[in-house]
Amino acid sequence: MTDAAQSRFDPDTLVDAVIDREGPYVNHPADRGGPTCWGITEAVARSQGYTGPMRSLPRDEAASIYRRIYWLRPGFDRIALRAPRIAAELFDTGVNMGCATATGFLQRALNALNRTARDYPDIAVDRAIGPRTLSALDAFLRTRGKGGENVLLRAIEALQGERYIALAERRPSQEAFLYGWLAHRIGQP
Repeated sequence: MTDAAQSRFDPDTLVDAVIDREGPYVNHPADRGGPTCWGITEAVARSQGYTGPMRSLPRDEAASIYRRIYWLRPGFDRIALRAPRIAAELFDTGVNMGCATATGFLQRALNALNRTARDYPDIAVDRAIGPRTLSALDAFLRTRGKGGENVLLRAIEALQGERYIALAERRPSQEAFLYGWLAHRIGQP
């Protein structure tokens, strides 16, 4: 991967892209997350010690929250050492759906792609990145070579897309967001 391509998957670049995509303060009536600023919900901001009005959440505070809660805490930094594009997708999915959900997508895809445990053992879909998930990822990448990261990325995005559609089907109010989710979350970073 070239330096330019690698910098595209740098955590600071990923955080800036999410903040740019999410934009400043929004309080959409159909958004179950309530008021958000830079994509940070009020509940998350408060849990991280922010006490001011959501409209005034500083961009750098949002960036710090993203790094701590959506990059380091779930272990996406450890995924980035092995597969930067997968880490970028997990980060973006984690921001939008929760880090545990993103990690579950990775684990499910790894299990489905291990050729009935011939390439590496199935792992628990515990929605947490630990040694077994990292070992399975290493084995997958070693077995599948250069194209493996692309295929794994597509599998994760397929699971994400299915979840968006199912959510819109279950809760028609979420149809207001479906087009944007599919346009801006699938096939990105």
